[in-house]
Amino acid sequence: MTGRAAMRTTKPPPEARAAANRRAAAHPVAWWGWALLLATAAGGTGNPWVLLLIVAVAGLVVTWCRGDEPWSGAYRVFLYIGLGAVAVRMAFYIVFGGADGPTVLLTLPSVTLPDWAAGFRLGGNVTAEGTLAAAYDGLRLATLLVCIGAANALASPRRLLRSVPAALYEVSVAVVVALSVAPQLVESVGRVRRARALRGNTSRSPANLMRTVVSPVLHDALERSLALAAAMASRGYGRAADVPAPARRATNAFLLTGLVGLCAGAYALLGAATPAPLAWTVVACGAAAAVFGITFASKRVPHTRYRPDRFGPRDWAVVAAGAAAVAGTVLSGVFEPSALWPATNPLSVPDLPLWAAAGVVIAAAPALLAPSSRGGTP
Repeated sequence: MTGRAAMRTTKPPPEARAAANRRAAAHPVAWWGWALLLATAAGGTGNPWVLLLIVAVAGLVVTWCRGDEPWSGAYRVFLYIGLGAVAVRMAFYIVFGGADGPTVLLTLPSVTLPDWAAGFRLGGNVTAEGTLAAAYDGLRLATLLVCIGAANALASPRRLLRSVPAALYEVSVAVVVALSVAPQLVESVGRVRRARALRGNTSRSPANLMRTVVSPVLHDALERSLALAAAMASRGYGRAADVPAPARRATNAFLLTGLVGLCAGAYALLGAATPAPLAWTVVACGAAAAVFGITFASKRVPHTRYRPDRFGPRDWAVVAAGAAAVAGTVLSGVFEPSALWPATNPLSVPDLPLWAAAGVVIAAAPALLAPSSRGGTP
């Protein structure tokens, strides 16, 4: 084989392949922004058609954009958790009551509660209207969980940790570790199930699952935690630069003022007593103080980055796609508010809010903007 042919067949080094993969995948902050905006749109409506459309769009984007990493299977787990949330919400209605109506499905034995428990019941009539209202509430909660699961399946925790400001590095490590718990447990369960299958153990009894699945998974999670702690200690995690006490106190004051301003501004926006311009001014001042404090505090942490992860135009397009879902929900709230929150009494098929549906459909654009090399495979 000639030297030129050998050069053509030589594979690129792992560092080059990793860099190419980072360029091919969207930024993790963009994925989390897209998912949180989609969850915001889901929280602003109780229409089942819009909620189911959000779940379908999230599933489509995950299918086409996820990679082969251990956390890529988190979406399915959160989907099961969401179905469980719907079932629990309906069970709570059947047992403790809630919205009622004239269409009685069944009557359960009831218990008389004292006066201080007014508004609750144990047993009694289970109506179709109340069951449908409970299903709508459970579906909204399930949709929020599915959006978080989509972010876990698409965003790399390692890249997310590299992208946070140095001042928030300690807090962000704890947040990233917490967010990666579910994907790591999914990976551990899959690995234990494959090991059981290789050993011919296919029993699904609760005792056998407890002995052969739960214990190894917990043991694996503990080992990963200890390995993470050892790796952080070996890299000198927690060291800070020598900063004078006055500068440190000023930085803390700016951060505290910014957080208080953001909380006060958010409270003012949610209430109707404070004028909107004043509320937005408080939010802007709080955000400015927080940004200044974070920027100044970042100098205290000797944090360097090798090959910084850039936030490019495609990443902004991914965030804009999620913002389209929120914009559609807001427009539906202006032009067709009754369709966003359909009534369950009397029973009727809810209408589809067109603005909200159009915004959610636009939110599926990341499937075309940032497809994975394995896009479309289950």
